[in-house]
Amino acid sequence: MRDLHWQAGLAANALILAVLVYAGWLEGGHEEFFYRSMQEDEYLEWATFWAFLLAAVACGVAAWWQRRETGEVPWFMAGLGLFCFGVGMEEISWGQRVFAYRPPAYFLEHNFQQEFNVHNVVDSDLRKLAFRVVIAGYGIALPALALVPALRRLLDRLGVVAPTPVLIPAFAAMLWTTIDYPWKFTNEVVELMLGYGFLFAVLAHFGVFSRALSLSGAAGRALTVVVAGLLVLGLGVANAAVSRSQRGASEEAVVQAKQELEALRRDLETQARENGGRRPVRCKTHKRIYSLVEKYDEEFLYEGAFAALRDQGLPEERAEFFIDPWNYAYWIRSTCSDSRGTWRLFVYSFGPNQRRDSTRWELGGDDVGVYLTHDDV
Repeated sequence: MRDLHWQAGLAANALILAVLVYAGWLEGGHEEFFYRSMQEDEYLEWATFWAFLLAAVACGVAAWWQRRETGEVPWFMAGLGLFCFGVGMEEISWGQRVFAYRPPAYFLEHNFQQEFNVHNVVDSDLRKLAFRVVIAGYGIALPALALVPALRRLLDRLGVVAPTPVLIPAFAAMLWTTIDYPWKFTNEVVELMLGYGFLFAVLAHFGVFSRALSLSGAAGRALTVVVAGLLVLGLGVANAAVSRSQRGASEEAVVQAKQELEALRRDLETQARENGGRRPVRCKTHKRIYSLVEKYDEEFLYEGAFAALRDQGLPEERAEFFIDPWNYAYWIRSTCSDSRGTWRLFVYSFGPNQRRDSTRWELGGDDVGVYLTHDDV
């Protein structure tokens, strides 16, 4: 089956575009939930992982089926499957937050998120360009070329499986969104849309999936798309819930994190006192502490109470890269009022569940942290 019937095409485009509409609705009227939804290890990220992973599985099945039916080497589908698998694993940092392992020092130093993935080591402009090239090349240009009979025959001879042109509107919406970038975390939203795009594109080409579900006809193919889309969302929500429940609090780790955060608070307090009571970091700062040190040369954090914890057993890499006992980054957030000359900040860890529960103004959930205000100096 080369192309989706219009019912299945409508369902695929609707599901992909619904992600965009949902994100816009959250950002416009439910900002705090939007903020939480975009965080690491939340349902959106897990849904993206499952979309790409299921797309990889679908590519593998399609490659096997193509090999059996034609006898040709299905290099394109196999390569596409490997690509989708790699993107899915990159999305969850190859299981770093699941298994709470510390990534190699290279990634702690060169990855601004201090996670075990490659894409955040690459320059952000190059990363954005590659993202757009994948969307435009695979989802728009390739199916458009395949509409030309002579080019379609050439692609068939080369073993290139072009996605159905029915999905061009959805891919065009992804491309426009990455360029317009209407809100913060836009790429997190588009990544889920792209995972859906790959999954639905594979389902569109190989009727073996519909037959496996004992479905036939246009309505059956449309139902296959809907089932796949809902499965991705269900797995994403379930995975996020399971991830939170499995990370039970370790009292020893919590106590250790509190001690380390208190040391960081003392370092910041000392810096503020030496600056005549002025805030130790810029107003409206919200960064990983390592990123703060590297970007603004806040070298005093390498020389104070936190650094001295090395003598009490703090591992060198955790000290150098400001990593918490769960092998994730310590963060700092500051607010200030220029009219009153007041400021407030808190330093925190995501805590045992390794996800941000705090709001922009205060600590929340099981996040472990300490406050510092201008009155403390």
